[in-house]
Amino acid sequence: MSNVAVLVVEDEAMILLDLESALEEAGFDVVGVASASAAIAAFDKEPDRFKALLSDIRLGPGPSGWEVARHVRQANPTIPVVYVSGDSAGQWGAEGAPNSIMIAKPFFIPQIITAISTLLNEQVPTEATA
Repeated sequence: MSNVAVLVVEDEAMILLDLESALEEAGFDVVGVASASAAIAAFDKEPDRFKALLSDIRLGPGPSGWEVARHVRQANPTIPVVYVSGDSAGQWGAEGAPNSIMIAKPFFIPQIITAISTLLNEQVPTEATA
């Protein structure tokens, strides 16, 4: 999974650290940020770098995780999106990006790795350029 960069957005520092560590151990290249605006800035700086988005929904003041995913999907309509939330799972049907996965908090780290891997594996491979 190296070369597969995942943008992780989580405003709770300990959860962000746990997610970053677990995803790196699973072989992903991880960019972790604590706010929606930082996520959007990181994505906009290198949009082709990221192959998946993992986002909490409630990120404090400013945009939500729903809005981060919509922003990312405008640039890359097929990027895998995994949401995590303690209280917003019920809004996923109306707010979530198509073909995304919602995982309720508290979660087990293997759920996150499996969700990201599943969405990545479901993507249609693009033709290699010569």
